[in-house]
Amino acid sequence: MQTVNLFLYTPLVALVLLLTCCRTTVGMEQAAVGELFSYKIEPLLFNWTNQVISEQFRYRVSLEGYPDLPSWLRYKYSHEYHAGFLYGTPTERLAAKTVRLDIVALNKQNYETRLAKLSIYVTEKLPSLNVIQMKIDNLNWVHLMDPGRVENLRNIFRKDLWPESENDLSIVFMESAVNMGGRLPLRPQQREGVVVHLGSSARFSARLKELQEEVRPLYKLSTCTYKRTSVQKVFENAGFKLDWCAFKTVGADISPEILFHNYGHKNHHENFKRTDRWLGISREDVPDRNYIDEFAFAFAIPGMIFAVLVGILSAALCFQYEKFETSSTYHPTTSTVQMVQCTDNNTDQPVTTLKSLKDPNCLLDNISMHSHSPNNSYYQTDSASNTYLRPKPPPYKGGTLNRNGVDI
Repeated sequence: MQTVNLFLYTPLVALVLLLTCCRTTVGMEQAAVGELFSYKIEPLLFNWTNQVISEQFRYRVSLEGYPDLPSWLRYKYSHEYHAGFLYGTPTERLAAKTVRLDIVALNKQNYETRLAKLSIYVTEKLPSLNVIQMKIDNLNWVHLMDPGRVENLRNIFRKDLWPESENDLSIVFMESAVNMGGRLPLRPQQREGVVVHLGSSARFSARLKELQEEVRPLYKLSTCTYKRTSVQKVFENAGFKLDWCAFKTVGADISPEILFHNYGHKNHHENFKRTDRWLGISREDVPDRNYIDEFAFAFAIPGMIFAVLVGILSAALCFQYEKFETSSTYHPTTSTVQMVQCTDNNTDQPVTTLKSLKDPNCLLDNISMHSHSPNNSYYQTDSASNTYLRPKPPPYKGGTLNRNGVDI
């Protein structure tokens, strides 16, 4: 009976031993409040030395006892470096506290799973009241995980642009430009860009203030990689190409001596608040929206315009109709009636009554007109079909002629 019980418990003991062997505890890592923390997750962390393929391992990071990470931490896997990276900036409420994480690794070749425990101790640090915000176009987020490249970026400011920040200059924020609302590049081989914030408690130098005024007119543009500044060569020689539309200096810009003097007091956070921080208002202070005025403006102005257009169109149609009616109405014109002397066919004697040429009785009765004029044949018409006859000239009257042949 004891042999059977030992046989049944042997697989359970083996499983516990296997889990114990696969669990590794990573040493304590240290992070500072307001400073970027980064940690590289690679196969050596789980005692995996033989890597067969490049995409062999996958990792999952979460807070101990929880399914996800805290809000200030982010995890991303880099296909370029074939490793995972954990990064973020601790907040002030985490000062003097320890954050414990669980890192689960999967070997996709044989589906072996291992667990690692990571502890992060957050130390207090003087808050960075003055911050430089910039966007680097020729880098990805993973490139700033390289300590050498980060040191080159800090040296540009510590040794040239901002010497006052030599003691405490650090990266306070880092994120991919795509995660910050940027667009992916058209070509996959191009870099996505990275947004970086550098902070220090020192006052801004005169050269930084001049650079701020130089790029201030560019803020109305969304991007301006084509723009060159007076310090363009300084960044390009170190391997950084900046988008100058995103370059800003933000902070309190106060004397560091005053800052250190008040840092030990209890209410030092109230004495040194960021001037660019947004302060919310209560619900009672929010103004009420008057929809009546908005509807009045929305309907009154278009209604007035519509009424004016209808009036103009109506007036134009009325004038056009009156003009058409006036032109279509028949108005007989007064014309001079041409009277002719008609003759009677029966008597063949001239009639003293003058008739109009438009009188049909006169035209039918006098197809051929006779005249007492000497040239009577000249005024007669040869064609009987001609309805319009030339009038007979008046008869000659007797008179006396003078020497010149003029009738007097």
